[in-house]
Amino acid sequence: MKRRLAREKALQALFQIDVSDIDPKEAMSHALDGEELDEFMTALVLGTIEHMAEIDEQIKPHLVKWKLERLANVDRSVLRLAVYEMMYIEEIPVNVTLDEAIELAKTFGDDQSPKFINGVLSNIKQTIDK
Repeated sequence: MKRRLAREKALQALFQIDVSDIDPKEAMSHALDGEELDEFMTALVLGTIEHMAEIDEQIKPHLVKWKLERLANVDRSVLRLAVYEMMYIEEIPVNVTLDEAIELAKTFGDDQSPKFINGVLSNIKQTIDK
């Protein structure tokens, strides 16, 4: 499975977990819809869940006039997935993660999502780079 598709499936699983509070393995199974489990996707989902508290703390200061709980579920899931990649997967350049997150926002979010995701992640990138 290509990484872009693995990110899409990971996002779908994280969205289900966020909305329905279901077991991660069950969410991944639903997202894969009969396809074989992917190592990268699994790492993204389980890693994001494992580090959710640190990820959320990284996101919160960059949400101008917003609270994490009030974000659209898709936007929140895209941010969490991207911040996990930025913080914990060193072999992926941060700019690649940023571009991929914007593409996910274009595909799954509303008209405002890509610009919002780009703004928040660009600010987080500056914080992480320091």
